[in-house]
Amino acid sequence: MFSDFIDMLFPRTCLTCRSLLEKNEELICTHCRYELPQTNFHLQADNDLARKFWGRVPLKYAFAYLRFVKTGKVQMLLHHLKYYGKEEIGEMLGRWYGNELKKSELAQEFDLVLPVPLHPSKLKKRGYNQCDSIAKGLAEGLGIAWDSQLLVRNKATMSQTRKDRIERWENVEDIFSVLQLEKVRDKHILLIDDVITTGATLEACSLPLQNVGCKSLSIAGLAVGFS
Repeated sequence: MFSDFIDMLFPRTCLTCRSLLEKNEELICTHCRYELPQTNFHLQADNDLARKFWGRVPLKYAFAYLRFVKTGKVQMLLHHLKYYGKEEIGEMLGRWYGNELKKSELAQEFDLVLPVPLHPSKLKKRGYNQCDSIAKGLAEGLGIAWDSQLLVRNKATMSQTRKDRIERWENVEDIFSVLQLEKVRDKHILLIDDVITTGATLEACSLPLQNVGCKSLSIAGLAVGFS
């Protein structure tokens, strides 16, 4: 009753099309949800993202939930997630994707979900790491553990936006490390990023995980936008 009154005063609207949400809808209306451009990479082992990492990182799986298109619905959602504090978007989309992966019987493949970390200075400025919310939702959907404290970023880096592939790699090389090695050793790690472009950040994150003896490594992005 009280929630109905609140909805009358402050109607909930879809973050992408601004239409009024129904009671059973969360953040995105049903129409927009089913218009999200899914990649279905988890159904194809040699997908475009996996091929991007061939010869760079020995991955068991590589997939992403959505395709990033400029001015599209995915960009709008990521903008709300990354810059307007809407962490619940990351959790919701991560949970949806985790459920999709679970349907494909991938849940039993992974032992631990780890998000790509932010440097403490950026974390303090923004107040949250958008990858944490994605990892939390994804782990919930998969029914496995996640941890935001094991992988750390040792130094801040400049924006990747206008760098070519080599410059992006040089920008993130040797900046990540692993804490509590025993929690990573002999585990199949699923490493999570928000948007995957060149893959340089994920490649850099993978090195310390492999060096401390993780059993195998897979990556997943909320979206993929190749440059």
